[in-house]
Amino acid sequence: MMKGFIFDLDGVIVDTARYHYLAWKKTGEELGFELSIEQNEKLKGVSRVDSLNKILGWAGVEISEEKFNRLMDEKNEDYLNYVEQMTPADILPGVKDFILELKAKGLPIALGSASKNAPRILEKIGMLEYFDAIADGNSVKKAKPDPEVFLVAAKSIVTAPEACVVFEDAEAGVEAANNAGMISIGIGSPDNLSHADHVFSDFTLITTDFILNLQPKH
Repeated sequence: MMKGFIFDLDGVIVDTARYHYLAWKKTGEELGFELSIEQNEKLKGVSRVDSLNKILGWAGVEISEEKFNRLMDEKNEDYLNYVEQMTPADILPGVKDFILELKAKGLPIALGSASKNAPRILEKIGMLEYFDAIADGNSVKKAKPDPEVFLVAAKSIVTAPEACVVFEDAEAGVEAANNAGMISIGIGSPDNLSHADHVFSDFTLITTDFILNLQPKH
């Protein structure tokens, strides 16, 4: 029986992916490049530095370190302006009820996100108190698909990695969960998340009984 539960933030609890897209699209325009929605999928769950490097690669552009840092700061500023407008209405379908069911059973819940803005977003949507621990861009150095963020999250809720379930919407995030030896649940389309152990389009289709009865990989 699975004992610890780790949730990614963007695209799992809230749909901030569209805010990241708008902010990165603006960055691309400054580089004379039009960022597509398909390319944005490849940026999900990826750190800001790695995301900008991917965009520069797609655009075929080289820039100075000074401009690189400025673009990263501007992107974050644009993104945070969107974040400040968030409310509980931004919570994705079914996830709040699902988390409340886990909490009612006394099970530990952690956040595992690349975002350095995770606590602020949880605060804006009224869900900060539901998490026993937060592992985010402020507490880890390596970006997904490295498993560090999930291993830190598991340790913070005193749960063995193999007894954890991770909920992820990004390719890199599912890969990180698999690399950590955890059960990976993809939230979204099977087309993008075929390497997840199970895939659901959203939390309205997942029961806590199903998740609790999953068997560890080891």
